[in-house]
Amino acid sequence: MIKVVVNKDKNIYKEITVSGHAMYAPLGEDIVCSAVSSIIVTSVNGLLSLDKKCLVYKVSKSGIKIKVLKEDNTTQTLLNNMVNLLKELENNYQENIKVI
Repeated sequence: MIKVVVNKDKNIYKEITVSGHAMYAPLGEDIVCSAVSSIIVTSVNGLLSLDKKCLVYKVSKSGIKIKVLKEDNTTQTLLNNMVNLLKELENNYQENIKVI
């Protein structure tokens, strides 16, 4: 299962960690993992194209950790959109992804 841990403070995104594997299909064929990767990569790249100092991230074998550096409206709105997309995916694949 993919686990998405969202840390907020007073409704402000501070850190998002994504780890695990959806186990929906074999590695390389898993549409849930593909969707999560697309949502995360598109969101992070979009944010960094607007402001290279709004966040930092680290990719490891276990997943990705995103640390939010700015609390501005654009950054928070795009992160909210990312989390909402992941939650929508969770609604359709409850056995494969959990957003906490």
